[in-house]
Amino acid sequence: MPFVENLRNYRSLSIVGLEKNTGKTVCLNYILGRLHQLGVSTAVTSIGVDGEQVDSVYATAKPEITLYEDMQFITSHKHYLQRRLVSKILSVDERRTALGQLVTAQVLNPGRIILSGAATTGLLKQQLAQFRGNGVQLSIVDGALSRLSLASPTVTDAMILATGAAVSPNLQQLISRTRFVFRLINLPEVSETLRQKLSTADSGLWIVDSDMEIHNLGIQSVFMLNSDSKSLFSQGNTLFVSGAVSNRLLKFLATQPNIKDIVLIVRDFTKLFITPDAYTDYTRRGGTILVLQRSHLTAVCLNPTSPQGYTVNSDEACRQLSDALMCPVYDVMRCSQTA
Repeated sequence: MPFVENLRNYRSLSIVGLEKNTGKTVCLNYILGRLHQLGVSTAVTSIGVDGEQVDSVYATAKPEITLYEDMQFITSHKHYLQRRLVSKILSVDERRTALGQLVTAQVLNPGRIILSGAATTGLLKQQLAQFRGNGVQLSIVDGALSRLSLASPTVTDAMILATGAAVSPNLQQLISRTRFVFRLINLPEVSETLRQKLSTADSGLWIVDSDMEIHNLGIQSVFMLNSDSKSLFSQGNTLFVSGAVSNRLLKFLATQPNIKDIVLIVRDFTKLFITPDAYTDYTRRGGTILVLQRSHLTAVCLNPTSPQGYTVNSDEACRQLSDALMCPVYDVMRCSQTA
């Protein structure tokens, strides 16, 4: 997978999956092995629990996480004691988690580990800063199920999207779901001038007027919008929502008479909790969505097998998905076997 060498351009990377068992850990192991070969100083942690030998849901075998000499990692005290590698402790966080205190360590002799790290993105940001302070070039976060928030550009600099047969046994449905998330990831950014102005709007809803000035609407949440909000666009047609956006807002905006002039701005794609139907209806009517900052998608990886036993044809799936996304798609299982 040639994208690995480009990872040197980033300080942090998240690996997120559309579903459980889409090959995140296989992808992580491949990347860790290649980075070790390239001599890139690397650290790794997880916001869930990764590296277990048996899947807790399907009771199927799972790949363990392999770390190499000099790599740094963070895991819970419980899983640190279960490690199958030689390491030295760099620090121990005084805060406790359900699995004990979080241990930061460095690998002396390679081996395998179960990772269980931060429970919140706030703590994760602190851990990534800690890795940088320790001189690490690239920090990798292995994501938990449905935690696309890890891919926010406010958390990690770059992301890898894992998809596969676990998303759907039907190839066209797999492509459709992956293409929708891919489309959100690649929503266009606002101008740098507007980004700087809106970066100070840390809560509520704001309007941007024709002179690029921002106005606080005094509405703290999109859930406070109602049918009486007719004057929402009296100062301009560009709406910035600092928090989450759901189908409810898109449906509300789609009914506005000035829908073709409306521009909705969100912080990044991880703030969009919307369905393909709501998105399609909003954009079909003429509405636009922009982001303050776009996530850097470095690769799309495919796992052609699912724990339920069905598979999709790897060559055909990679080809059709690549055509739909207009970017390369890598079979993570095949690449790991030939690495």
